[in-house]
Amino acid sequence: MSKLVLNETGLQNKADWENAGYKLPSFDRAKVKEETRKNPQWIHFGAGNIFRAFQANVCQKMIENGDMSTGLVVAEGFDYEIIEKSYRPQDNYSVLVTLKADGNIEKTVIGSIVESCILDSENDVEYSRLKEIFENDSLQMASFTITEKGYSLVNGKGEELPSVTADMANGPEKPESYIGKVVSLLYARYKKSATPIAMVSMDNCSHNGEKLFAAIDAFAKGWNKNGLVEDGFVAYIEDESKVSFPWSMIDKITPRPDASVEDILKKDGLEGLDPVITSKKTYVAPFVNAEESEYLVIEDKFPNGRPALEKAGLIFTDRETVNKVEKMKVCTCLNPLHTALAVYGCLLGYTKIADEMKDETLLQMVKTIGYKEGLPVVVNPGVIDPKEFIDTVVNVRIPNPFMPDTPQRIATDTSQKLSIRFGETIKAYAASSELDVQDLKLIPLVFAGWLRYLMAVDDEGNAFELSADPLIDTVKPVVDKINLGSNISAKEAEEILRPVMSNKAIFGVDLFEAGLSDTVIGYFLELIAGKGAVRNTLVKYVK
Repeated sequence: MSKLVLNETGLQNKADWENAGYKLPSFDRAKVKEETRKNPQWIHFGAGNIFRAFQANVCQKMIENGDMSTGLVVAEGFDYEIIEKSYRPQDNYSVLVTLKADGNIEKTVIGSIVESCILDSENDVEYSRLKEIFENDSLQMASFTITEKGYSLVNGKGEELPSVTADMANGPEKPESYIGKVVSLLYARYKKSATPIAMVSMDNCSHNGEKLFAAIDAFAKGWNKNGLVEDGFVAYIEDESKVSFPWSMIDKITPRPDASVEDILKKDGLEGLDPVITSKKTYVAPFVNAEESEYLVIEDKFPNGRPALEKAGLIFTDRETVNKVEKMKVCTCLNPLHTALAVYGCLLGYTKIADEMKDETLLQMVKTIGYKEGLPVVVNPGVIDPKEFIDTVVNVRIPNPFMPDTPQRIATDTSQKLSIRFGETIKAYAASSELDVQDLKLIPLVFAGWLRYLMAVDDEGNAFELSADPLIDTVKPVVDKINLGSNISAKEAEEILRPVMSNKAIFGVDLFEAGLSDTVIGYFLELIAGKGAVRNTLVKYVK
């Protein structure tokens, strides 16, 4: 078996790679690299898995089809070791392993990332290159996958981060904070030519463009107030014909590199696969594994033009439509189904979401929540059909046996998810003249299941560890007053659970005011009856 080495030299042995089943880039990378260095079009901040699996692959398709002549520049501003240990040793190549629901896998060498940069204002060489890129009129867009937390200028308590405070006082010369550094690069562009640019958040959070704008605008105003930048810079940031902040909705599952996928690649002879855990606890590898399905819907607001990315499957539309797609996914067609499976998966001892879909009762539960209870209140965004979206989720995406996703991971922060994932549906029922909240049967069963989950005892009576959640210390002590097998009345349960069930911040509504409290309490009492009660209750009400 030939050894496969992932770098420019190793990829010269094309036949070995192709014989091992890898699809190689079919373009002249040296030419693309040279063109990108002279005339960069697209820089991306955030060198993680979603970027490698999605945006980089989209760019590769565009280059191969002759729709782009430049590649991607990636910049990492949180964990510099990602670039140092997982990009540059491979000459910025990576392997995308697409895990298909039919059991097949597709292996693609991604070569569209032609330059990797470290967003470090203390490193003159790195920072000068980034300024050079931003000063170039050819740059059309800067995109981001830095997580919602990356846009925040405050900590969990609402206090301004020390790095932000320092940056506001010191100005754009050598900022410490992530957003401060990005705004500094924009200031370099403004001073050079004030050429327009689109700043595109592609993070998986609602109204992402608004969040990015708020952070950047706060810096521009703060520096202006402190006499560190001109009034014109604030005007530049706030003029949509100069700097735009399109909203987007992204959806693609890219779990961290999985050992089973690593084994497949090792058997192919691929070397240098050992994952690295950086000093910042980032788990990186030269490959990424991902599902086949992907959606990226973007508000079409690009004041300096843009590549024709719709040719590679992206959807461009208006802001209102992006918002509708976001609500469709988060409130009905995907996220609520995931949360329902996470809660009951933990209680029933499952360790893989895909395995839950072989359970007829759980399968029927998510189908009912999606099709019967959720779909009637979805506003069709037009660009994606909601029913077809759920069809793909239920029949292809969640059951994919190769996706190493767990109910324990998805159960993280459930108290922060219930209001948006289910509360919006309840509100829509309450506001409708044709629908009745009392007809909701399985959404209340998820709520009761979560209360049962908080007891941290599975259906066999075995203790398990609750997933991380900021409200654990608030909600768990309430449920701790009840034990598995407790013989309590509905009235007693109501008195105990009222502080949680009436919390609008958790459920989006007060369950008592919404008329769902009796249903939830009734289910809960059945779920705590003893060992096997979770399974029995699900079978009783789902079917």
